[in-house]
Amino acid sequence: MKALKKIVALCLVMCVVMALALPTWAEEVEKININKATVEELTRLKGVGHQYAQRIVQYREEHGPFASAEDMTKVPGIGPKTCEKNRDRITVE
Repeated sequence: MKALKKIVALCLVMCVVMALALPTWAEEVEKININKATVEELTRLKGVGHQYAQRIVQYREEHGPFASAEDMTKVPGIGPKTCEKNRDRITVE
């Protein structure tokens, strides 16, 4: 019984330590402003290669800034799935 109490106490201590350390383990997501990003910066988005990044820049130059992340789907070849995969990474400031 004494050993069981020690194990439970150790587990509780470990849970507290992990809960306090969790924010330091979380990875900060890089934000990419699709209204200002270069082709190279846009290729950091999931599912966006060099060719699609060039299309995004070209569309932006021809039609003006994007009003929302969803507007990126107006670019030929960029669909809702690509937009959804990058929702937490895209800004339009």
